[in-house]
Amino acid sequence: MEEDLRPFVDWSWCAGNPGKFVLADCRWYLDGSSGMDAFGSGHLPGAVYIDLDQWLSGPASPETGRNPLPDPEVFAEGMRQAGINDSDTVIAYDDAGGVIAARLVWMLRSTGHNAAILDGGMAAYQGELTRDYSPGTRGRFSAQAWPAHLLADISEASSAAYLRVDARNRDRFEGLQDPVDPRPGHIPGAVNVPCRENLDSTGHLIPEVQVRTNFEHAGVLSAGNAVSYCGSGVTACHNLLAMEHVGMGQGKLFVGGWSQYSRAQEMPVATVSPEL
Repeated sequence: MEEDLRPFVDWSWCAGNPGKFVLADCRWYLDGSSGMDAFGSGHLPGAVYIDLDQWLSGPASPETGRNPLPDPEVFAEGMRQAGINDSDTVIAYDDAGGVIAARLVWMLRSTGHNAAILDGGMAAYQGELTRDYSPGTRGRFSAQAWPAHLLADISEASSAAYLRVDARNRDRFEGLQDPVDPRPGHIPGAVNVPCRENLDSTGHLIPEVQVRTNFEHAGVLSAGNAVSYCGSGVTACHNLLAMEHVGMGQGKLFVGGWSQYSRAQEMPVATVSPEL
């Protein structure tokens, strides 16, 4: 991977490197709304659409969670159909500050490809959106095994030997509510660094010193001993990439996340009691 390609790039980087990257639209919605329909209604010129459910996730199950990693060949086929080659640089965006696009970027970077999140997402682009889309030439993309050293299983995610970092919003972490999973709360011993708090009101990454401070305030001084999780291994990637971006190193992804853990009835759950 190019040493100077950090996990986040701004639009000025894109403007300065015309024709040297593939722009990937990764819009996806937890409520089931169609990202493909959103893409068809308007997207950044030249972008391809990458469907999270079809190409970035395997079949859901209680044992693996809602969005487990797909078979490497499935992922590779999705890249080929989008016209992406092994040697391509991919810049991914969404309309949520990159917290969804982070999944594609993490999958690509973890297997040695050039990829980054477009800082600010769609809003970073000041031009007109387009509805035009013409599938390009089929890409040449090789299937590769997911890197075991960057993945954590449920036993590691529940082990005090690791610093578990929950990327979900604070109300879900505290157990005040959970719209999609059977037991509200969090993994006992985990700390909460909501990935959306990595962003300012415009969806851009907050200053790097503040990103680092937010993690440090939660007790995360380095990503080296950290396991990042969320509901199903999507937005947890944003925290991993944010830590890498500010020089904290690479942590592990517990891809099953709360959707797997909360369904394992033998596993204890923690909540934060509201103050009386």
